[in-house]
Amino acid sequence: MTINYETRYAVGHNEAKTFDTNALRESFLVENLFEADKINLTYSHYDRYIVGGASPVDSALELATIDPLKAQHFLDRRELGIINIGQTGVVIVDGEEYVLENKEALYVGAKTKSVTFASHDSAKPAKFYLNSAPAHCAYPTKKVNRDNANVLELGSLETSNERTIYQLIINGIVETCQLQMGLTMLKPGSVWNTMPAHQHDRRMEAYLYFDIAQEQAVSHFMGEPKETRHLWVTNEQAVLSPAWSIHSGAGTSNYAFIWGMAGENLDYDDMDKYGPTELK
Repeated sequence: MTINYETRYAVGHNEAKTFDTNALRESFLVENLFEADKINLTYSHYDRYIVGGASPVDSALELATIDPLKAQHFLDRRELGIINIGQTGVVIVDGEEYVLENKEALYVGAKTKSVTFASHDSAKPAKFYLNSAPAHCAYPTKKVNRDNANVLELGSLETSNERTIYQLIINGIVETCQLQMGLTMLKPGSVWNTMPAHQHDRRMEAYLYFDIAQEQAVSHFMGEPKETRHLWVTNEQAVLSPAWSIHSGAGTSNYAFIWGMAGENLDYDDMDKYGPTELK
């Protein structure tokens, strides 16, 4: 079997206040996304969002349906975002091939019957990070690279958050139902990924942290603004962020992360900000 999945039920803000470290990690941290020749998925009850990893090495991997979807095909009622964080790979969508280099993205619309992942070279395998959300209609498949993304330069070295944001699968670049995805890369010497911290009361979000050097880590901050918690995250691990939670993080060195979101609207700037002196 090449596809594995787990289900994460929604946790409320009052319940999360009682959690110890293990309970927080079991509820919000996704640790084992990428395993050779497997697709690993986490089905979240926050907006029915799915995060996953497809790691083809010696054989191609087909994105088959899973039981919670109660559908013949994975994308019968869903849309899919893919970002390759490994070496050159190929995604075959209903027979059409799309080559994805490192940090390139592909949006796949609803009603698609077949999605298959393969690596160009098994000695240098691709790693496809997957986000999927329910979709009310079918939009065309579209590839996006960093050259045709919307690029933002934010922060400064003085505040340790100088970073480049690549808005890849986002309103204005790709037509989607609700899924939005992008990539943020921190410059050397910067460690804060988002400050001021913020919530999205209208949507949930998921973060994949990657390009974290060996023996380095990121502390991901979550929880309500007046009662924060943290998760220590290592390379290629993801965090589910519910609408009631802030999301921000600081690393022991610079790194990159992929943000994905779904929910009430498509406005990237739809957020409630909380400055450093407002957090507790």
